[in-house]
Amino acid sequence: MRPELKILAVDTATRCCSAAVRVGGRLAAEMTVVSAQTHSTHLMAMIRETLRLANLSLKAVDGLAVAIGPGSFTGLRIGISTIQGLAFAGGKPCAGVSSLEALAVACLPWPQSVCALMDARKGEVYAGHYRERAGRLERLAPERVLSIEDALRTVDLPCLFVGDGAERYQARIRTILGEQAGFAPSDRNFPRAEMVARLAQPLLAAEAGRDPGCLVPHYLRQPDAERRVRSLPDARAVPEI
Repeated sequence: MRPELKILAVDTATRCCSAAVRVGGRLAAEMTVVSAQTHSTHLMAMIRETLRLANLSLKAVDGLAVAIGPGSFTGLRIGISTIQGLAFAGGKPCAGVSSLEALAVACLPWPQSVCALMDARKGEVYAGHYRERAGRLERLAPERVLSIEDALRTVDLPCLFVGDGAERYQARIRTILGEQAGFAPSDRNFPRAEMVARLAQPLLAAEAGRDPGCLVPHYLRQPDAERRVRSLPDARAVPEI
């Protein structure tokens, strides 16, 4: 892998759809769209335009990156399948990174802990707790899906909160933690493709990029359809009449 890596990254984990190109550790181009439409309607056009703005062809890209979750089940599948298709077609290495880490790394440098919270609905959040160590993001606890109260029980105080979950539950967080809680600017509350590329860069530089077939969504929680199927009685256990 050449030292001046050219990385194309996408993030489709939330209602914010983002594509970015990072060259030699610096942002070359980025597009972000917030839309009620499914990301499949505009992602490929965004990728083409981002490459054009960076004055690059897909062939010139060294590696691909994508946020693998947690996040919207449909959105994650769209982003991952798009990067898989481009990687297979172009013979490119690729890397998957955490959506929560992409939120947290946008807050660095920061001297205290960072808690990334994504709204998981049903009164829960996807939570990741991190701290900066030697310029890198260190995970302090496993990423989990849980209530906001449970998420706050394990944070290292004082703490900076970021993400649409932090925005949604800001009043409750302030009530529980008071001045120990800080909040990132609202423009950082959605993961961005530039941060996905930033996290993927050391993986691709170390030639740790994986075969695209190995990219799988990191849901943290089962999709509703799977939960419904698992809750059905096993037909084999029903006695014959």
